[in-house]
Amino acid sequence: MKYLFRLTLLFSLILGASACHRGDDLKGKTAEEKLAILDNKIHHKQNDAKLYAQRAEVFVELGRYSEALVDLGRATTLDDDNPTYYMQMADAYMHIGNIDRCYEVLQKANELKPNDTGILLKLGEAAYYHHDNERALVHLTQVTEKEPNNRTALFMKSFIYLEQGDTASAVVLLDKICGLYPDFVPAFEHLGSIYATRKSPMALEYYNTALRIEPDNTNVLYGVAMYYQSLGDFEQAEHYYKEMLDRDENMPDAWHNRGYIQLFHYGDYELAVDYFTQALACDSTHVASMVNRGVAYELLNDKQKAREDYQHALSIDPKFQPAIDGMGRVK
Repeated sequence: MKYLFRLTLLFSLILGASACHRGDDLKGKTAEEKLAILDNKIHHKQNDAKLYAQRAEVFVELGRYSEALVDLGRATTLDDDNPTYYMQMADAYMHIGNIDRCYEVLQKANELKPNDTGILLKLGEAAYYHHDNERALVHLTQVTEKEPNNRTALFMKSFIYLEQGDTASAVVLLDKICGLYPDFVPAFEHLGSIYATRKSPMALEYYNTALRIEPDNTNVLYGVAMYYQSLGDFEQAEHYYKEMLDRDENMPDAWHNRGYIQLFHYGDYELAVDYFTQALACDSTHVASMVNRGVAYELLNDKQKAREDYQHALSIDPKFQPAIDGMGRVK
């Protein structure tokens, strides 16, 4: 958990805005049942663009994106003036990682429905994922010019400003969001992480606000733990890592960091091995845990196990320097 936010989750705030209206006969049905109903409808009515769009939505629900795109191609052929179909198509392309095509079809949607904030938000998202922050800001600014308090646009802009090194502008936007939307945890969490990098006590103010709203938010608990760890307050850090794992044991970064504290600060190598092993049980590709467990094994004078961990780490990431260094020590 190198970064507290998962952009795909945050930006999913705008996904689904293009979903088409479903008939009453689809309500309460499973995806497979909806698919069967729509297959039958399309069989009897093959020139209905709405039916293809509805079935595409179900295909997306099932993770069958190629089939969704085929149906949306049919829908746009039958009705090429409906921006909703192009927005659905953009979502499907986003899911499969084809950002170029995603942006192209969103531009088509924007031509059909100029200055629609939903389309502009998705254009901003697509540009961001295409690593074109300047173009993303253009689209997002178009949104905030029309809707100055649009939470999603403001939040996305804060990410971009932070990536550009303009932390001050990011903080201004996040403070604005916190004032407008006092229950929006990600903004408080994000501010907490910014102040935590500065080792400022302000980090705890924002993190604690987020925890008052969502006491079980493991991302925030992780941020608090990392903050205390950065200050060298390992007892408090351990407390929050444990609290986080009490809520969800499947958190490899928390297990790793507990091991790191035991290894490098308390010198309890056996307990460190146990924590790193727990991290690897959660994620067998967690390279940092492999390497640091290898270090712990070295300090326990078990060079064979240390070598195995370094070799395993290098099989996953041949350029991971700590693993290379470790192999050099135990040859």
